[in-house]
Amino acid sequence: MAKRVLVPIDGSEQAWNALDHATAEHSTAAFVLLHVINPVGAGTGAQVADVGYGEEWYAAAERRAESLFETARERVGDRPVETETTVGRPARAIVAVAEENDVDGIVMGSHGRDGVSRVVLGSVAETVVRRSPVPVTVVR
Repeated sequence: MAKRVLVPIDGSEQAWNALDHATAEHSTAAFVLLHVINPVGAGTGAQVADVGYGEEWYAAAERRAESLFETARERVGDRPVETETTVGRPARAIVAVAEENDVDGIVMGSHGRDGVSRVVLGSVAETVVRRSPVPVTVVR
C-alpha cells in the first residue's frame, strides 16, 4: 500500500473524483496535493506586457490554489497533507514533483477528451502516465 500519494488538484470534477478515489483506496497514505499554475493563456496583447497585470494574475492564481487546498483538506479529513504550488506546464510539473518528492504513486483525474480535441489540447494524464517514475492511477 502506498505511503505517500501525489494528487494534482485543478478544481475540476475529475480532480475531485481522483481525490475521493485516492482517499478511499489509500486509507493510510499521506497526500501531497499539487496545484500547477499554467501561465499559457494567462492573458493576451497589452495585458501580458503590463507588469501589474502579471502580478495580479499570479496573486489570483495563488489565492485560487489555497482555496482548492482548503477544500481538499476538508475532503480528506484528518490524514497528513502536504501542499505544493508550482508554475509550468501541468504534465511536466506533475512528473517533476513526483521525481523530486518521495511519493509512491500518483492519482489524477482525466478530462476524457478524445479525437481532435485530444490531439489539439494534448492529454496531461497520458503524458504523466508515459513519463512518471511511479505508478499512476487515472480517474475519470
